[in-house]
Amino acid sequence: MKHSKQTPQNELVFEYSLDAPPEKVWRAISLQEYRAEWLPNCDLDETQPMAETPGEEIIFRMREDGPPSASSTVTFQIRSDVRGGTRLRIIHKAPEARAGRKPPVAANCNGGCLLRAA
Repeated sequence: MKHSKQTPQNELVFEYSLDAPPEKVWRAISLQEYRAEWLPNCDLDETQPMAETPGEEIIFRMREDGPPSASSTVTFQIRSDVRGGTRLRIIHKAPEARAGRKPPVAANCNGGCLLRAA
């Protein structure tokens, strides 16, 4: 996972180098029958992409659990690398309603015991 000062708090960014050619990776992402092998349709809000730049980028709306029932988006970006393989970048963006939430914390201080009574 790549997270830097430029990455917004509500995004997860993953980057991978794949030994497959970009055309093959694009088919695995863009064609529903191949995509269903690794990304179940039940996880998608709609099986059709929200936006697509053929061979380069495709964006899907993901179904979120629990309230608010806003959906997140996942963007797949591909480009060829110098070895004939593919650089795959996945950006999962949470709904804006969740972006400002603080992560859950422990109910106690979650620290070590300082003093014990006898």
